[in-house]
Amino acid sequence: MLKRGLLALAAILLLFTPTVWAQLPGIISQPLANGGQSWTLPVQTLVFLTSLTFIPATMLMMTCFTRIIIVLGLLRNALGTPTAPPNQVLLGLTLFLTFFIMSPVLNRVYDEAYVPFSQDQISMQTAIERGAQPLREFMLRQTRQADLALFTRLAQMGEIQGPEAVPMRVLVPAFVTSELKTAFQIGFTIFIPFLIIDLVVASVLMALGMMMVPPVTISLPFKLMLFVLVDGWQLLLGSLAQSFYS
Repeated sequence: MLKRGLLALAAILLLFTPTVWAQLPGIISQPLANGGQSWTLPVQTLVFLTSLTFIPATMLMMTCFTRIIIVLGLLRNALGTPTAPPNQVLLGLTLFLTFFIMSPVLNRVYDEAYVPFSQDQISMQTAIERGAQPLREFMLRQTRQADLALFTRLAQMGEIQGPEAVPMRVLVPAFVTSELKTAFQIGFTIFIPFLIIDLVVASVLMALGMMMVPPVTISLPFKLMLFVLVDGWQLLLGSLAQSFYS
């Protein structure tokens, strides 16, 4: 046990020797054709595998996923069908609609960041900065000024000189807050016609003395018929997609 402890201590002390630190630049970086430097393949692989753990958070917080999944969930509640469509269908539809809406942004990230980086024209740090720029522009277009000012004030940053000066730690929560507000506004609009149907059905049942009959049982077919007659899926999904570019 003592031997293992001494070996571990020796390894830690070895990290502080000048010769080890002198070797690090060659281990973690390599020269590029234009005179710059980039990370070596093992470091790039490590960064890539580490970044995979942040993909779910990125999908939720920096794209249109949040607005779409909340609106579809509120639609299901307004219809009164808590299990139809099932969660798997809603999640799959939200994912594909997210990729569809975000395709212009993802194409810019691919063309401006990944392609030059894969051809060793830019470093990984430059690729990350270029790849974040399209996402930043997308989030800024959807973020309300009031939400942005709130998180800027909470971060004690003072006055920001321009959109490009907004850091991600301020922009992302402001964007998510704006998306939540927009999603609930759309959900309120969706609820109104179905709520009217529920009130009419409940009033008719009370007038007929059928107080023991659940109004939801009678109103559900009428709500489904209304949603089908107005082509609700096309109207809702089309409006959601257009709301990000209006």
